[in-house]
Amino acid sequence: MVTAAAPIERARTLLALRRPAEAERELRGLLAQDPQNVDGHAFLAVALTEQRRPAEAIDEAVEAVRLAPDRSYPHYVAGQAYHRAGRPREAADAARACLALTPEYAPAWELLARVHVQVEQWPQAADAARHGLALEPEDADLASLLAVALTMLGDAAGAKEAAERAVGLDPESAMAHLAYGRAQLAFGSPGEAARAFREVLRLAPGFDQARDLLVAALKRRNPVYRLLARLRGTFFGGWRMLFLLPVVPPVIALFVLIALLHWAAWVAEAVTTLRLARAGATRLLFEGAQARGALVCCCLLAAGAALLVTGVVAGQDVIGVAGAAVMALITPVQEAAHTSAPRGRAVLYGWAVLLGLAAALAVPLSSPSAALLAAYAGLAGIWVAAGVRRLTGTRATNAL
Repeated sequence: MVTAAAPIERARTLLALRRPAEAERELRGLLAQDPQNVDGHAFLAVALTEQRRPAEAIDEAVEAVRLAPDRSYPHYVAGQAYHRAGRPREAADAARACLALTPEYAPAWELLARVHVQVEQWPQAADAARHGLALEPEDADLASLLAVALTMLGDAAGAKEAAERAVGLDPESAMAHLAYGRAQLAFGSPGEAARAFREVLRLAPGFDQARDLLVAALKRRNPVYRLLARLRGTFFGGWRMLFLLPVVPPVIALFVLIALLHWAAWVAEAVTTLRLARAGATRLLFEGAQARGALVCCCLLAAGAALLVTGVVAGQDVIGVAGAAVMALITPVQEAAHTSAPRGRAVLYGWAVLLGLAAALAVPLSSPSAALLAAYAGLAGIWVAAGVRRLTGTRATNAL
């Protein structure tokens, strides 16, 4: 008869020491002698999950559940495996199955909260985190998840309280500092948010999300940028407003105002990004593509302004309007740069190139109307981008 306690205990210790490959060897040795060992399959699933082998981990977890469907831990392990594999629906089902058997198991509530955060179900995430905290009030990860959910729900007081609690419970937790920074960034303290994200990067170097959020916090320390970002987020104008144009022509003025606000915000984005990308203290936070995109937009601004001034001074309307069209290209270029999927990004860059060619051809053709149409089309790039993202199933990346 095989005694499983010793290899299981060794595997648990190795997993606690973050040595999953060695734990896997222990567990495979056990299962070679006792293929029906539930704990062996469950802990092997954990070891494989830690080694980022999700398909194998799921197979082992499913086997553990099959062998012992009335035990809660195999369901929990299955939920973790599904969560790491990017299968939130199955992860949530497994977490609920675990809680149906053991409702007082706080880690399962944490897993459920993480799954809801993954799919942006903020009320459910907050509810799961609260349930977990009722069982484990000193759990910093649960407090962090609650802070993130409340931040996305717009509960400033609750989010800050939960984030401060998380940092107080575990000052060495990168997740706690990340939640604290997100709450501060969302509710008007970009300087404090930047300090929090720097702490995250100290604790977990290479944490891309923290790097991106630090960039956002540094940008929002600029009051002009912050104002334009707020205006850009407030005023967009749905595509259904287009149907009002024949009935209510003054709506055109509203469209122009919205387009100009977005253009000004994108200019602020380019200038701020370029300034930070060139500064010694923040240069390493920016990828080369970000800095190049910001430089292109700043060059468009300078070239367009030079053409506009030249046209006004020389009395050449077509040159002046072409200059305005060149400056308007900032909107489609920035919308393309901040589109997540390559296909949508390529379409929007192609749109920007076509508008640039139209503006350039308008000068030798002496056609101010063509240049003016190119300028209007460039400013309208926010709606073009929204349509492209909708058709291609892509999304906008966070910029402002």
